[in-house]
Parts: sequence; C-alpha cells; structure tokens
Amino acid sequence: MMLWNETSRKEPVSNHSAAAEPIRETERPLAAVLSFMFMVVLATVGGNTATAQAVSGPADGGSTGIVATTFASGFTMTTATGIEVTVNETYSTRTLDGSTRAVRKGASVLVLGLDDSASTITADWVVIQPHGDGGGAAAKANGVIPFQPGVPSPVQSVGTIPASYTQGAGTIVSGVQAFIPTAVAQAVFPGGVVDRVVALSDGSYEVHNIAINWPHHVFVSKDFMYLGAE
Repeated sequence: MMLWNETSRKEPVSNHSAAAEPIRETERPLAAVLSFMFMVVLATVGGNTATAQAVSGPADGGSTGIVATTFASGFTMTTATGIEVTVNETYSTRTLDGSTRAVRKGASVLVLGLDDSASTITADWVVIQPHGDGGGAAAKANGVIPFQPGVPSPVQSVGTIPASYTQGAGTIVSGVQAFIPTAVAQAVFPGGVVDRVVALSDGSYEVHNIAINWPHHVFVSKDFMYLGAE
C-alpha cells in the first residue's frame, strides 16, 4: 500500500479565478481508495483507536517531506515549502511501505503522529512514498502558499466548505480518526504541518494546516474524501 502525492492534479487555486469550480468527490477516486486502504492497514496492525479531546494543545496530525538527516531516535525532513521538521521516533513508531532502513536522506515520507509544535512531530507512523517527491508537485499545482513573515494570508477558498463549519467549533480527534484525514489533506495540499484535526457536527473533518500562508483549513468528508480548502 502506498500513499503519495499525485503529480497530475490540476486544481483551481482560488474561487476568484475564472477557471475555479468546486472540486467534486467523484474526481478523487484514488484518494478514496488510498484512504480506505490506509484505514484497513491501521486497524489490522493495531493503530491507535480514535478518541476525542476537548482541550487545545499538542494533537495528532502530520506532514509530508523529504528526509534531510537521520539520527539515532528519528530524522529531520523538509516540506515542499521549505519547513524544517524534526521527527522523533519511539519504540511504538511503525513504518509502512518499507523498513526503517528506507528512512534515509532523500526519501519522501508522510509522517503521522503527535504534533508537538510547528517543527516537531512524535511519529506514530512513517509512510515511505517510493514514488513521492515530498509533495513538491502537488503543492505547486494546487497553489500552496509558503509562509512569509508580515504577509497576510489571502482570503480565498476552493471546492466545498461544509455548511456545518464554524471556526473554533468541533471536537479535536486523535489516532486513526485524525491520521486518515491528515493523509488525505496532505495528498492535496502538502507543504505545511497539520497540528490538529477537528470533527464537525455533520461528520466531516477540518484539517488545520499551519506554517504556511494558504490553505489553513482543509476539509475532508466523513467518508474520507477531499472536499475543499480555505
């Protein structure tokens, strides 16, 4: 089972563009299949069960990037927008699509785990992306805007924003329930760091993206299909 960023995606980057239109779920069959496969793998090997958190602070999320350096208890990686992330591994960290030896300089990886800050993740899962590029192509194609100090984030959206979404509302989730939406969001908009996933009242998810200027919120359906972003 492999999870990687599709280099052929062509998304509108703004609803102010003449070519902009909602991105329909039927346009994401591969993402749906990968999400389902990932969910099955996690359940089969004993992934963390989903739990709800009512407070803010460190929460489950993740990021995609290229391994830059390795050390005894983990590695560092660089995202498509140039963010340096330190990944700490523990005795319970699992590696998919390869052995721990596959985590080496130049490898493309999706990391899922506890986001301790915008620059540190304690990994539950390290997914090797044999055909990945660290999210570079998808970030460029889908209009991910790197963080620039002093530059405000643009007010723009693509796709469908759930009617149930209100900023600050919802329940922070963890484990598998957080990791699958994170993987879906990172496949479409890599480059940032997901610091939390919020379950909305209609069953969909808001994946909160930090360390980039856009998008900050990526929405995933209850069936783990990409919906939209802002």
